[in-house]
Amino acid sequence: MASEAFALETAAAEAGTLRRVAIDPVSRVEGHGKVTLLLDANDEVQQVRLHIVEFRGFEKFIQGRPYWEVPVMVQRLCGICPVSHHLAAAKALDHVVGAEKLPASAEKLRRLMHYGQILQSHALHFFHLSSPDLLFGFASDAGRRNIVGVAAAYPEVAKQGVLLRKFGQEVIRLTAGKRVHGTGAIPGGVNRALSPAERDGLLADIDQIVDWSRAAVHIVKRLHAADPPLYDSFGTFRSNILSLVGADGALDFYDGRLRARDADGKILVDGFAVENYQQLIHEEVKPWSYMKFPFLAALGPRDGWYKVGPLARVQNCDSIATPLAEGERREFIDHGQGRLIHAPLAYHWARMIEMLHAAETIKDLLHDDDLSGSELSCSGTRRHEGVGVIEAPRGTLIHHYRVDDDDLVTMCNLIVSTTHNNQPMNEAIRRVARRYLNGRQLSEGLLNHIEVAIRAFDPCLSCATHALGKMPLQLELQDAAGQVIARMRSAS
Repeated sequence: MASEAFALETAAAEAGTLRRVAIDPVSRVEGHGKVTLLLDANDEVQQVRLHIVEFRGFEKFIQGRPYWEVPVMVQRLCGICPVSHHLAAAKALDHVVGAEKLPASAEKLRRLMHYGQILQSHALHFFHLSSPDLLFGFASDAGRRNIVGVAAAYPEVAKQGVLLRKFGQEVIRLTAGKRVHGTGAIPGGVNRALSPAERDGLLADIDQIVDWSRAAVHIVKRLHAADPPLYDSFGTFRSNILSLVGADGALDFYDGRLRARDADGKILVDGFAVENYQQLIHEEVKPWSYMKFPFLAALGPRDGWYKVGPLARVQNCDSIATPLAEGERREFIDHGQGRLIHAPLAYHWARMIEMLHAAETIKDLLHDDDLSGSELSCSGTRRHEGVGVIEAPRGTLIHHYRVDDDDLVTMCNLIVSTTHNNQPMNEAIRRVARRYLNGRQLSEGLLNHIEVAIRAFDPCLSCATHALGKMPLQLELQDAAGQVIARMRSAS
């Protein structure tokens, strides 16, 4: 399962003889990135790369801060998935304060917060960012290919997407204190419970939310059924997969152990303790991106890269605990006819199954009186290190901290979901470029095929650019006519 990227590394040396085309920026994703294509004289694609051009230094500037500030600080990595960073940090620091087992109320309130995050993020991505491509066509008119166009052509679909996200945001507001960048989770627990009136307010709408989530799964299934060759082959490549699974092998977004499978579905690693993640996962740095390239250490960088996120999780688990989502999961697995599904567009199908599971889980939790309990935190023997791992909307999220005797953070390591998917995204766009762009006169619609492949992974590029790679800084000075008159380039 060697990556084509390794066979193409020498193409950079020939860049002087090739024509460069850039998609800059990639649109309808969270954060800033660009894609470069190198074409020969016959418009044949020689190289395709996804470049992450942001740099954010969270791993460095978090050092020296009191550990109790961290769950609030690190969620500033992102305004779309702050809850995931908030909870991953809190889980890591639970170990620092010695809170090995949270009170039932605290854990259930965190789970409710997290499942609200899964619901709102999946709704945002599918309805707002990806549905314009899926409903209108990848090469359709660019002026129509947006959420406004969806609202005009499919008003009920757009309405459901908006209200699904709104409900998820309301769950977050009530558990975290704010819809964005809340403070609900603290090392050792949470700082507030839900009142009976707040629970009743959410319960009043939850049945509709479950119904709309189920309808969203059916939308994706109809799209697959309408054009199976496209949905099964677009950008498809084989790879390993990785995710958390619960103690019983079920899908679990909040807690569990790591499981990895190879491209054929054979389990490579199971029941792997998250605190030992550095033995399982190593990271590679490349000179053309600020985002690192993780891989399974035992397999090496050539064969050890993997996919994370909905497509991995739905196929890596043994079951889903809620009945409607489990029925949809079984149908999804049957679609693979005994083999792992590797098609990037299948991410949307798996994502909507997860959204349905989140809605069902929220409904179950809202009937639990522990959400209004009074025992909200605990502590124990103080430690100097903690690892927190959670399944964020986009995939496995790892937070790792060391804290000194003065309660100050001395080390922070973050491996975010989109970083895990770095190599897979590059593989997907490489295959799409070869299939749709080779030998053709490029157009906006054709180039959008590249963006469609990236969007399938729902990348959060802002989250993923926390660590400095070897990407050199290049400055260009242009005159009024747009001609480059000077260049400056730092050492790599």
